[in-house]
Amino acid sequence: MRRRDPAVPIAVLVAALALAPLPLLLGPFWQSLLVNVLMYAALATAWALFSGPTRYVSLATAAFFGIGAYTTAFLGEALPLPLVYPAAALAGAVVAAVVGLSTLRLSGVYFVIFTFGLAELIRQLVTYAEARLGGTVGRFVFVDVTPRGIYWLLLAVCVLVFLVGWWIGRSRLGWALRAIGDDEIAARHCGVDTTRTKVAVFAISATLISLVGAIMAPRWTYIDPAIAFNPILSFQVLIMALLGGAGRLFGPLLGVVPLAVLFELLQANFPNAFSVLLGLVFLGVVYLLPRGVVGLIEQGRGALRLARRTHPRPAA
Repeated sequence: MRRRDPAVPIAVLVAALALAPLPLLLGPFWQSLLVNVLMYAALATAWALFSGPTRYVSLATAAFFGIGAYTTAFLGEALPLPLVYPAAALAGAVVAAVVGLSTLRLSGVYFVIFTFGLAELIRQLVTYAEARLGGTVGRFVFVDVTPRGIYWLLLAVCVLVFLVGWWIGRSRLGWALRAIGDDEIAARHCGVDTTRTKVAVFAISATLISLVGAIMAPRWTYIDPAIAFNPILSFQVLIMALLGGAGRLFGPLLGVVPLAVLFELLQANFPNAFSVLLGLVFLGVVYLLPRGVVGLIEQGRGALRLARRTHPRPAA
């Protein structure tokens, strides 16, 4: 196990303290933009906790996000918020554990298809349940939380996500994940319990994603399954993580900041063509930056070190 250098947690906490006063200084538009950035930062980093080291591409982000959002919609008026958020996180963890135990034996394109189908299945089940039991589809979210409150809650979740990622990366669990990503069969022969490792981290990732969904639900005031379980969210998070670099803890941030701003502009100016433009962005990221910005930086550093070894400076 690696020695746990406290530099990363300290840097995360300092950054959070620096960002905390921004809602008090900025107008509504910038507050809204910052909320989007924090939401995507938490989602993309939580997604990368599992998919980054294992290379299992999950499209279930919308499923767990929607579970969290609907938990707030159902329990927001019955329970105080300090109890609603843990309930949403627990719901996401339970679903992820049950699903993971039965499906994480899949890999490659089969896992991708299954996770995409999972989000659609849960959306259809929620739609059916609401129409059958409530007589209508969709519900208002009456929760007493301000936009500033949502911002601060998301900032706290971002801190939690980075601290959890830092802990996983420097633990035996992180080593097992990297071994699975390199060669799962070899990892199994080396004594790694691959199923337990994958289910554990998949559940941790889903818990954090569900927590983000629960916090974001009051922002819309009204939600329905099409909003809460929007499949585009899964692709947006995937693109952001791939652009930044899913293999490093802070890599997704390098994709979140530019793409969150870009998506905001595209949705505002080209709402009818947004899906097409999103697809073009996806193709561009995969084709031009297959290893992300982090991979490009590391490649440049490697080339520079090679050049220094090949052409050393002459002695004075």
